[in-house]
Amino acid sequence: MFTYTMKKKTTLLPSVLRKLELLGEQIKLARLRRRLSMKQVCERAGISRSTLGKVENGNSGVSIGTYAQVLFVLKLENDILKWAEDDVLGRRLQDAGLVTKQRAPKRAKS
Repeated sequence: MFTYTMKKKTTLLPSVLRKLELLGEQIKLARLRRRLSMKQVCERAGISRSTLGKVENGNSGVSIGTYAQVLFVLKLENDILKWAEDDVLGRRLQDAGLVTKQRAPKRAKS
């Protein structure tokens, strides 16, 4: 039995694509600063040279796991934790939805 499923392509905004390109550039610069060849990073990350090229170009079709593995090889894996660390918008939305309890009026003394 053969089942064929098509992957759904996600369209990203230009601003998001640019950020991925910047991430790729930063990964490439980190590799070069460490004087690691593409071959060395590929072997350590368990990926092909073409996949590393896609990572360094910020290709949106590369899995986040692959980005994480390359960052691990470069000893930058803790940077992933910074991606959504300071959620300013989320905190503002949360604070706006908080309801403060009002005190009940004091009872009159009899």
